[in-house]
Amino acid sequence: MTGNSKWKAGDVAALTVARVSDLGAFLNAGTGNTSDDILLHKAQQLTDVKVGDEVTVYLYKDPKGRLTASMKLPKMKEGQVAHVTVINTTRDGAFVDIGAERGVFMPFAGMRGRLRTGDKVWVKLYRDKSDRLAVTMEVENEMRLASKPATDVAIGDLVTGSVYNYSEEGAFLITEERFIAFLHNSEVVTRPKVGETITARVTFIREDGRLNVSMRPVKEEAMDQDAESLLKYLKARKGRMPYSDDTAPEIVREKFNLSKSAFKRALGRLFKARLIEQRDGWTYMVETTPEIEEKE
Repeated sequence: MTGNSKWKAGDVAALTVARVSDLGAFLNAGTGNTSDDILLHKAQQLTDVKVGDEVTVYLYKDPKGRLTASMKLPKMKEGQVAHVTVINTTRDGAFVDIGAERGVFMPFAGMRGRLRTGDKVWVKLYRDKSDRLAVTMEVENEMRLASKPATDVAIGDLVTGSVYNYSEEGAFLITEERFIAFLHNSEVVTRPKVGETITARVTFIREDGRLNVSMRPVKEEAMDQDAESLLKYLKARKGRMPYSDDTAPEIVREKFNLSKSAFKRALGRLFKARLIEQRDGWTYMVETTPEIEEKE
């Protein structure tokens, strides 16, 4: 290639077939110099082409650095966001499949968490400082612009969406309907990875149309599960624990990953079943004889 062509790797272009050879079709690069013509190899042709045809192609560099064409077009354009598959990982980042002939690089700085081959992630396509196509998982602004307020949704409904970002408080999801949903850490059963698709229950609908969701079961079911979890914890500690109704919410969250209200509901269920009792800030299983406890 000379430096006169206006085309570069990563472009999608409509080019005219200038000539055909045993290798494939050569596309007119528009420089007036036939040595700049771009090869559309037979292996990259989805249909037969002939001289004079205009074909839409994706341009990329071959192993020798030459501009080459493929009729296999990417599923996204620069600036767009898509849910794509990780096809390879390296020390410096990862490669994702955007539907084109070659995978596109995601630098380490653009990654959110540790990625593995086969992971599905939300990415934005852009050009880096070297004018090469790349992707990043920093898609918050694009998701906000692409989203729409939730409609025809009621509290208790199930929605399916994929995680596109985490904050200290929890995860942000984009649903199949393009609603933005927030999953607080206290509403997580198993922490989903960025890019993972989950189904969650709507717990609150905000005025701006965003949703709060939960992976936890509905209250009655959750109470049984939480109560069972606390009972197992007590049994593992020989029937006693230094936590009760008076324990600070932040300690409850750290120890049990429960909100203070969920913790108290679970304790209430165990009280009602006459399985526990509380004294001096401690909780005991009823069959356990309290002893002098060491400070924890």
